[in-house]
Amino acid sequence: MNHKSLHRKTPTPRFSKRPLSAIFVSLELSRSTWLITSLSPGSGEKISKHSISAGDVSGLFSLFSKLRERSHARTGQAYPIVAIQEAGLDGFWIHRVLEKEAIESHVVDPASIATSRRSRRAKTDRIDGEALLRTLMAYKRGEPRVCSMARVPLPEEEDRRRITRERKALIIERIAHVNRIKGLLFSQGIANYEPLRKDRRQRLAELQTGDGRMLPAHMKAQLCREIDRLELLLKQIKAVEDERDALIAAAQSAAATPAPVAMLLDLKGVGTEFAAVLWSEGLFRHFDNRRQVAAYAGLTPTPWQSGSIDHEQGISKAGNPRLRTTMIQMAWLWLRHQPSSALAQWFNERVRRNAGRLKRSTIVALARKLLVALWKYVTAGVIIEGAVMKSK
Repeated sequence: MNHKSLHRKTPTPRFSKRPLSAIFVSLELSRSTWLITSLSPGSGEKISKHSISAGDVSGLFSLFSKLRERSHARTGQAYPIVAIQEAGLDGFWIHRVLEKEAIESHVVDPASIATSRRSRRAKTDRIDGEALLRTLMAYKRGEPRVCSMARVPLPEEEDRRRITRERKALIIERIAHVNRIKGLLFSQGIANYEPLRKDRRQRLAELQTGDGRMLPAHMKAQLCREIDRLELLLKQIKAVEDERDALIAAAQSAAATPAPVAMLLDLKGVGTEFAAVLWSEGLFRHFDNRRQVAAYAGLTPTPWQSGSIDHEQGISKAGNPRLRTTMIQMAWLWLRHQPSSALAQWFNERVRRNAGRLKRSTIVALARKLLVALWKYVTAGVIIEGAVMKSK
């Protein structure tokens, strides 16, 4: 073996020699440092890397100005800047800052970028920055499906979905406190106490252990503190629900045509929370076709085909998890409240043909069909076949 090969340096990545039409920049963001990787016209295949402190927007624009000046000095032409960053903890505020300064900015889904399938692959911020740069250039060349760019919501759209997401988090906390209270009481032989009842404090004072004793003092004090936190959560949940209802009422009164959320509420079996989640998490967006609707919710099938092998791996789960979970819950409720609809009859016939098997996979297919049907309903007014409307 040639020992020199063991110390050979990693080759510098080469980019297309096609003339560049812009200064391409990738932003690799972290809590402490931003790594900026750029490729400018007139620099050949050489890429440059710069580090600035996280959040230093003025330093970022100063660097962009230097890149423009250097490119102009080499080529005699002024080029625009095209930037890319991964969707992550930083949200979309940097993207909005760049767009406010007339800089073309893209936010990419990091899971959609192709990576090496080696069992051990090198991963550093420098390598990731170069990969982002290659992805951006391929995207601008028009290469199909090279990545999936995020559609950045408007600030008011992003803020609106805070309500349903906060309510979900509060409900999870409420369940945890209720289970903790029940668990503590069960350890004393008490199994019939419901913390969500309004007389919870009065009943707590009357409880006796399984062996006939009153609750121990420290146990009772701990339970009272748990109830204090539970009651605070109940107040917060009520406040969030009031905000949600006010937002829906405002949308209903402001729109000249029926708002999507109001149209959803007209369907039997669709309550306020389901309508709010569907509206804020998915149906406020523009979709070109039904495939995009299903893909956004991660309800599209994932085939596995290679030679004679051909089977399904289930749904992709690559979309919005909140919308996907809501749609699967709604599919079960649709069967209960809309049994005469064409979708419910399709489900029942499919299950009957499978002799009652594969209900779980069939309900996912129903959720996909239902989401597409609801999208057509709120955007084009296409009534779901056989659906019953609420009586007003």
